[in-house]
Amino acid sequence: SSWLVFFFLDMKLIEYRIPMPVSCDEYRIGQLYAVAKSSNQETSGDSGVEVLVNEPFENEKEKGQYTHKIYHLGNKVPGWVAAVAPASALKIEEKAWNAFPHCKTELTNPFMGQRFTYTVDTLHYDNDLGNQENVHNLDKSQLKQRTVTRVDITKPVPESPDPTTFKSEKTQRGPLKEGWEKTADPVMCAYKLIMVDFRYFGLQTKMENFILSFQDNILAKFHQQLFCWIDEWYGMSIDDIRAYEKKLADEMASKLETQE
Repeated sequence: SSWLVFFFLDMKLIEYRIPMPVSCDEYRIGQLYAVAKSSNQETSGDSGVEVLVNEPFENEKEKGQYTHKIYHLGNKVPGWVAAVAPASALKIEEKAWNAFPHCKTELTNPFMGQRFTYTVDTLHYDNDLGNQENVHNLDKSQLKQRTVTRVDITKPVPESPDPTTFKSEKTQRGPLKEGWEKTADPVMCAYKLIMVDFRYFGLQTKMENFILSFQDNILAKFHQQLFCWIDEWYGMSIDDIRAYEKKLADEMASKLETQE
């Protein structure tokens, strides 16, 4: 699931570029809807999402919505991790500042402390196919370190809806074929800069291989869901989304409680 992207090797800088057949305003709603729905779907047994805080924030630079969540990894981690890891290692804390079109997310782990940091800095642009070279204003050494990966939502992902066969009734968008973005209207792009620092001697390579095997799929799957669920969220207001988030947060809390 999307929240298994949690252990990595040394300092990594990866920029994902994800074109989508929606406008930025639509993406803002669809993203919040898909986060809530997919989190609820992933919550069962001893794994899932606990929402501690979901409230407005404002600082000197921007304002938006702040969330603080705990991801209980439970049965989502491989057996070899669970066998050696204490309970505190099987939780990830997420703090996110959604000041759309800029979003920042920080993941930490109580067991790893300073040895593990994972941040995602995302910028969203309308009428953009993912061709801007340095939206995050990286310096020369960071640009040298950065890997750029384009996410194509028409590529199949296991256990994910398929945009190449889906047609939206409400918007008449889809099905998507490879190269759809060249003629699509609307179109936007999410630029996600992921910075990971994992310092844990002896586990780096194994953890790196474990994550690299499906990190691309996680982002692709989320964006396939966002598009293929468009008829569920299209037309919702931000107030509708907040009510939906609250309803699902309560459902997830009761699912996790019954397990304890």
